[in-house]
Amino acid sequence: MNYEILEALGQIAREKNVGKELVIETLEAGIVSAARRKYGPNADIRVKFDEKSATMEVQYVRKVVDDLSDEEREIEFDDARTVNPKVQIGEELIVPLAFEEFGRGAIQAAKQVVVQRVREAERENVYQNYHNRIGEIVTGTVQQINRGNIIVNLGRAESLLPFREQIRREQYRQGDTIRALIIDVQKNTKGPQIILSRASEDFLVKLFQQEVPEIMEGIVQIKAVAREAGGRSKIGVASNEYRVDPVGACVGMKGSRVQGIVRELSGERIDIVPYSEDPIAFVTKALSPAKILQTIPDEENKTMKVVVTEDQLSLAIGKGGQNARLAAKLSGWKIDLVSESEFAASRGGPSRAQAIPVSELSGLGPKTIENLVQAGFETVQDIVKASIEDLINVPGVGDVTSQKIYLAAVQHMEAVEEKKKRDAQAAPAPAAPAAVAMEEISLPPPAPAKAAIAIEEEAAIELPPMERVTEPAKEERAKEERVKEERPKEERPKEREKKPQPVAAEAAETVGAASEGKSESEGAPKPGNYLDEIEAMESELSSGWDDDEDEPK
Repeated sequence: MNYEILEALGQIAREKNVGKELVIETLEAGIVSAARRKYGPNADIRVKFDEKSATMEVQYVRKVVDDLSDEEREIEFDDARTVNPKVQIGEELIVPLAFEEFGRGAIQAAKQVVVQRVREAERENVYQNYHNRIGEIVTGTVQQINRGNIIVNLGRAESLLPFREQIRREQYRQGDTIRALIIDVQKNTKGPQIILSRASEDFLVKLFQQEVPEIMEGIVQIKAVAREAGGRSKIGVASNEYRVDPVGACVGMKGSRVQGIVRELSGERIDIVPYSEDPIAFVTKALSPAKILQTIPDEENKTMKVVVTEDQLSLAIGKGGQNARLAAKLSGWKIDLVSESEFAASRGGPSRAQAIPVSELSGLGPKTIENLVQAGFETVQDIVKASIEDLINVPGVGDVTSQKIYLAAVQHMEAVEEKKKRDAQAAPAPAAPAAVAMEEISLPPPAPAKAAIAIEEEAAIELPPMERVTEPAKEERAKEERVKEERPKEERPKEREKKPQPVAAEAAETVGAASEGKSESEGAPKPGNYLDEIEAMESELSSGWDDDEDEPK
């Protein structure tokens, strides 16, 4: 063996990222395998490699015996004497072998052994290397995309980025650079399988460790993480030094630090909230940007009822319930979000809009109001529901004062209720439907004479009413009037005093107007003729209409 072969072994070691000693040991094992193919599988073959002189010696060792039982490991004394005359029974006969004696088949077998051993050593080295790097961010190049899974070339190894570990909105092409977190290294027949992830929570934590020096140094700690990859994430941070603001350290100057992480995650929203050991305070911060009115924890079931205003309910829930889910995951508490009106209805009390603050009660000083609020009596309704004994326990409120406060609260509530009733009565009643109103109206049946007048009025809408009535019978009425004037007063019938009906009175006015027009040419009639004319007109109208004529009878 010369130095060129030694250099070739060193090159193989560098390319496969294995030790040179391992390559030499593999070569020795290959030569032993080749020799045993010729001399038997149990033959004692020894290989000695000298790195300084770049030489390799192959020896076949057998034991000298009188009675031969194993031809592969023993040799008879007479045969051994032909090789070495000085050998004795019981000693080992060492015979050097040349490579040419192995044959081509043996050399090929030795080559396969060397290649196989080097490949196994390389795989084991890759496995050990990346298994120790689990939880570390690596950078690679997209080599292939197969059914949504991305094969990433890491240089000395290939890794897999499954579809489930990708950010949904991201799209990659062959040759793109990609950063991901090593989450697992698996052994299989084809070699170690390195699994990457960009959707895990640990990937977000590692990005913050790289971007924020305070986290890397341990000054700021990430206590809790909740993430929906590609949509939104929440992290709870705390500081070990009171002079360092954990939220400000993670955000950076003008958001430079967090913006770098957002760009790496393709625009994923990140909420950074201060961590607190108090679950109420932490849940309140975790539900930001929604404003919380009240939180009611249940330590036994680890649930928390959170009360928000009507306009903040949708903001607290978030798009598709995302904000509430992330807050629950971040805090570790089950969160039940309710609006203020729902909470008030479940408790049987007034809502925030209906509540009347204690400050509206007249006669209470600022100190008394402050004491009442601190004691839990924030509204007038709270005072009405309480008893006198509860009010006496308030600091600064005695027996007489508690009775006055209670009486004032009751009177105030009565005044409010009375005002509501007055407002309800003053409000206009809703108009009933026209069909219902018409069904409720019932008209009495008209008198026979009035029915004819109603028909005459309906037929005379477009013309003056008396013009249709008086013109056809003008001559007959004139004759009757002349006859009445010629009668003696004794023979005239007595005038009846009858209260004219509205329609008759209207007709009388019309007749009077007509007579006034007539008096200009024929002279004014006598005062007593108006009633006679009205009676004559009523008698004519009461007689009705002919079926075949439009004129009165």
